[in-house]
Amino acid sequence: MTRGARRGARGEFFVTEKSGELFHGHFGGSRMSQPRALLVGTGISVPPLVVDNTMLARIIDTNDEWIRTRSGIVSRRYVEPGVSSSQLGTEAARAALADAGVETSEVDYLVCATMTPDYYFPGAGTLIQQQLGLSPLPALDIRQQCAGFAYGMQMVDALIRSGIAKTVLLVGADVHTSVMPFSEATWDCLYGRSSEPLDEEIFAWNSRFRHLLVLFGDGAGAMVFKAHDKDDGRGILSSALYGDGENCEILYVPGGGSLNRPWVTAEMIAEGVTVPVMKGRSVFKLAVTRMPQVTREILANNGYTLDDLDLLIMHQANLRINEAAQKQLGLPAERVHNNIQKYGNTTSATLPLCFHEAKQAGKAPEGSLVAFTALGAGLHWGSVLMRI
Repeated sequence: MTRGARRGARGEFFVTEKSGELFHGHFGGSRMSQPRALLVGTGISVPPLVVDNTMLARIIDTNDEWIRTRSGIVSRRYVEPGVSSSQLGTEAARAALADAGVETSEVDYLVCATMTPDYYFPGAGTLIQQQLGLSPLPALDIRQQCAGFAYGMQMVDALIRSGIAKTVLLVGADVHTSVMPFSEATWDCLYGRSSEPLDEEIFAWNSRFRHLLVLFGDGAGAMVFKAHDKDDGRGILSSALYGDGENCEILYVPGGGSLNRPWVTAEMIAEGVTVPVMKGRSVFKLAVTRMPQVTREILANNGYTLDDLDLLIMHQANLRINEAAQKQLGLPAERVHNNIQKYGNTTSATLPLCFHEAKQAGKAPEGSLVAFTALGAGLHWGSVLMRI
C-alpha cells in the first residue's frame, strides 16, 4: 500500500476531502457520486538545440559558475525560428495520446496553457486542435503564466467531475525565444555562425537582461485525463489555487497591452519595456513561502500529511527556490524531482515536463500520491493533489 493510502472498514481504499461534500470509495456504504479525472498518459516536446551556459557567455556578460550558482541551470533548449508554442504543444499532445493509447476521436475537450501564443489572438488551443486533426471541440486557452498548468489541472478536474467531458487533453507550451530581445548578430554569435565578437553596444544591451535571459528555455508538456468511476481513490483529488494582484509589478511586462495607446511602439521595443521585469529577490521570497504553504494546505484538505506524499513536483523556475522549499517541507531528495538543470524555466511546460521524466525514472508508480505546486506572475500560485 502506497504512503498515504487509507483502507475502509471493508478493505477498500478511500480518500476524503475536508473541503467538499464528496466521498471517494466506499464510505458508509455509499459509492462516489462523481467521476475522477484519471491521468492516463503524458508526453513532452523539447527542441533539439541545446544552449549551454558557455554559449550564453558569448553574448551576455555571464559565465557558467554565475548561472549555476544562482539558478542551478546548466543548459536549456531553443527552437529554430518559425517554430511556435502550438507546434511544440502539438508534438507533446501527440506523444501523450500515444502514451495513453487514446485515439484523437476520443478527446472531447482541450485545455491549453501558454503565455507565448502564436498570435495575439486566437489562442493556441484551436491551432493545436487543427494540427492534431481533432474534430471541432471546445478548446480553452488559459493564461496564468508559470502557474498555468496547475490551473489547467483544476479545470480538467471540474470538466470531468461535472460530466461536461470524459476525455480531456491538457497542454502546456511556451517559446520564450520569441520574446528574447536578441539581434540577428546576437543569434549568429550564440550559435557560432559568426567568429567575430559582438559589438560592445549589443553585448551591453543583452547583458542588461541577463538575470532573465539565462533562466528561460522552450518546451511543451501534455497530459491526457479520462473519467474514472472506480472506487480506488485514483485521479485528481482536489486543488488549492490563488490569485492576488498586489505583487503584480514584481514580475510583469510593462510595455505592450491595453494600458498603452497604441498597444506597442518602436520606442517601447527600443527602451526594452516589452521585456519582462522581474524583481528576483521578491519573487524568491514569495515562492519559498507560498509553495510550501499551499502544499501543506492541499494535503491537509484531503486528510494527509507530508509523510503521506510520495512525490512533489514544483514549478521549475529556479533550482535554489525549489531547494529552499524542499528544505522547509523536510522532504528527502527521492520524493522531489527537478529537471530545470537541463531545460531552464519553460513556464507552463515545467510541471508536465518534470512529472513525465519523474515517471520515467520510476518515481510515480500507480497508486502514488503526487502534489503539483507552482507560483507565477499575477501573482498566481497553488497546488493540485493527484493519486496516480
